[in-house]
Amino acid sequence: MTDLETVNDDEERWLLSTEQEAMANLRTMLELCAKGTLKVSDRTSLPAAATVKVITEQLASGDFYPDHAIAAFAWPLLLQAGGLAKVERGKLQLTPKGRTALAKPGADTIRLLWQRWLSHAVIDEFSRVELIKGQRAANVLTAATTRRQMVAKALAKYVTDEWLDIDALFMKMRRGSMSPTIARSERALWKLYLEDPEYGSLGYDGFHEWELLEGRYTLAVLFEYAATLGLIDVDFVHPAGARDDFRDNWGGEDLDALSRYDGLLAIRLNALGAYVLGLADTYEPPVPEGRPLKVLPNLDVVATVPLPPADRLTLSAFAEQTADHVWAVSATSLLSGVDSGRDLGEFTRFLGERTEHELPGTLTTLVSDVRRRAGQLIATRRIRRRSSAKPS
Repeated sequence: MTDLETVNDDEERWLLSTEQEAMANLRTMLELCAKGTLKVSDRTSLPAAATVKVITEQLASGDFYPDHAIAAFAWPLLLQAGGLAKVERGKLQLTPKGRTALAKPGADTIRLLWQRWLSHAVIDEFSRVELIKGQRAANVLTAATTRRQMVAKALAKYVTDEWLDIDALFMKMRRGSMSPTIARSERALWKLYLEDPEYGSLGYDGFHEWELLEGRYTLAVLFEYAATLGLIDVDFVHPAGARDDFRDNWGGEDLDALSRYDGLLAIRLNALGAYVLGLADTYEPPVPEGRPLKVLPNLDVVATVPLPPADRLTLSAFAEQTADHVWAVSATSLLSGVDSGRDLGEFTRFLGERTEHELPGTLTTLVSDVRRRAGQLIATRRIRRRSSAKPS
């Protein structure tokens, strides 16, 4: 992850400012969906292991941890919940709304994704705490939507632009009656367990503490979804050994951690988060340093610095890469972009935002010509479809 500041090399503790990285990763994910390279289960809507690996490699600086999928797992689900992508024949494809998002301000899209996640999430986040078994039994868990929205309310009420310790947040949530209750009843608690359904049951007195259930659920929502979307900055360590609140449970003594989220130590709300949560009316993204592209009269696009994955993917959608830092624009490459559902205006805006100079006339003329030709092709196809639909 970018802007990752190591606090202590010995303890492997980091501080991460997430908002700029989330904006970049959003564009990368939309581009990957546009290419149709992400495999997702038709049945569960979950990303395949190979897809998680591809996403991890394309994220601005990888995932939060090299050995625990968090952001790479969350992004495909967030896009589906937001209606920006859908599963078609085992692959994640952009919807019309997703194609529109490619040219929209990232902050507005992230706000949409968070709002939609609260009511249309693809999974119950508690299922990601895999070591707590018995979750699939009937009448065990409460409605995930209610829990999720409770965490969101607590985030908006208690988290500010100052660092807040996770255990302090837990205390505020409990005192403020903002508990995302996990089990439907005392009887349901007996069906949840570690290791063994009898000896490791969480139904025993003192073995279903708030931190084990409601706390782990809160960590999952905050770390995997709020932080991935760039709403909160995070202070974290590796999950192994980060918490010991499960050690007294039967089966817990041999575990390094109860969840992949155990390492989250503290959070703070950033400017993007304040906007997304409705605590600020506007959001001003940081001004990027420098303009990384040059567009030459011969229609070569040259990158003067290493480009982020999202920019490379956008260029490849409209141009052919001919060298490590060079892409060639042609009528063929532009028409290929149009055929895949991309808009030429998106491409010229993309170039204009990343160059210090006016776009050369050779490029604008070519784009106008291709736009006209594409319009003619679309009109011809419509006429042919209408003709073929007429009864003989």
